Amino acid sequence: MKTRITELFGIQHPVIQGGMHFVGFAEMAAAVSNAGGLGLITGLTQRSPELLAKEIARCREMTDEPFGVNLTFLPAVTPPDYPGYVQAIIEGGVKIVETAGNNPAKWLPILKENGIKVIHKCTSVRHSLKAEQIGCDAVSVDGFECGGHPGEDDVGNWVLLPRAAEELKIPFVASGGVANGRQLAAALAMGADGVNMGTRFIATKEAPVHENVKQALVAASELDTRLIMRPLRNTERVLNNAAVERLLAKEKEMGANISFADIAEEVAGVYPRIMIDGEMDAGGWSCGMVAGLIHDIPTCKALIEGMVAEAEQIIRGRLAAVL
Repeated sequence: MKTRITELFGIQHPVIQGGMHFVGFAEMAAAVSNAGGLGLITGLTQRSPELLAKEIARCREMTDEPFGVNLTFLPAVTPPDYPGYVQAIIEGGVKIVETAGNNPAKWLPILKENGIKVIHKCTSVRHSLKAEQIGCDAVSVDGFECGGHPGEDDVGNWVLLPRAAEELKIPFVASGGVANGRQLAAALAMGADGVNMGTRFIATKEAPVHENVKQALVAASELDTRLIMRPLRNTERVLNNAAVERLLAKEKEMGANISFADIAEEVAGVYPRIMIDGEMDAGGWSCGMVAGLIHDIPTCKALIEGMVAEAEQIIRGRLAAVL
């Protein structure tokens, strides 16, 4: 397949692996890139710019294909060393960055000066247009189905993607709820130039997470995610578990008086315990409704090539046949 996204990033297939905390290590990014997609290292999983530099170097040893780094800009009293992370990306020769969170305008000049393409994650058309205005090369349009932070508008991809197609001039990919070739074909039909998958890539053989996590995704249905932190306007879609049930009970009891401190036990620092140690009730962890479409644990190569083949068959066969 050739789309504006494959040409922009120099990849074979229009499939991107989104940034995922304690999942987007070098092994994950390299496996996706070697399969013809675009793999991403999650920058802030590395606790310092120096560690990110080492992770980039590790990824270079595993693949000769293009890969990128996800860098999420978060409000914080003591923010991460963003200048250091950006410098590690530049010095590591990475040419693709996925930004997320706050507006990345402050960082675009230095990234562009060093020949780096930027794709920004957005949960609305207005934010996508802002990303286009400030000079992002592409956007990842995240629908309400997505794992992680879907924003506060609650618009699903059935409406959000064609709306983005109406407004945007730069390429965009569909993110949220994507797992198979049917959805890749549908995303292309609605105007996207590819897809971004997070949760689906966790359930692959190469994903560097505990087997319990992968099996939980295979066992889950599309009804097994919950939205947490809505009262804080920091909504996150997570897989339901005992800790999430406790958190939701606190939200119901405390209402508008709840603070992050009240739920810190269920959300702060839980990713290593879940992704590395396999403690499935340790806390809330990002998971999309797409879990209902995950039935196996393939290699990244089998997943991506199977998706593309299915999409091509639908486009050339089923869709062409109805005309």
